[in-house]
Amino acid sequence: QVQLVESGGTLVQSGGSLRLSCAHSGFTMKYYAVGWFRQAPGKEREGLSAISGSDGSTYYADSVKGRFAISRDNAKNTVYLQMNSLKPADPAVYYCAARPWTIAANSMLLFTATYDNWGQGTQVTVSS
Repeated sequence: QVQLVESGGTLVQSGGSLRLSCAHSGFTMKYYAVGWFRQAPGKEREGLSAISGSDGSTYYADSVKGRFAISRDNAKNTVYLQMNSLKPADPAVYYCAARPWTIAANSMLLFTATYDNWGQGTQVTVSS
């Protein structure tokens, strides 16, 4: 059974940094892909970044490219999202998601419909 648990969300000042964690169980990372998403009130869930378990390839939405970085620690079964230069537009509930990796999936890893398994989310708030 795949389980994902996000943590690390908190209140941070605009311009600050934060690292979110996604602890996972029930699958072997090298056979899966993990993505990070966020959803602000009244908005659709947005894909931010993803990492392929097979080779560690990373993917980013234009909105966070250069500010956010995804990484993994296979020994800890955890995927991280390092967020820098946080802006007033960044507050949301942040989710991680996982799916079995395939070559075809690489082009869809920032789309919510690609994923079968989701965590419960962690709230990020940015103060101006």
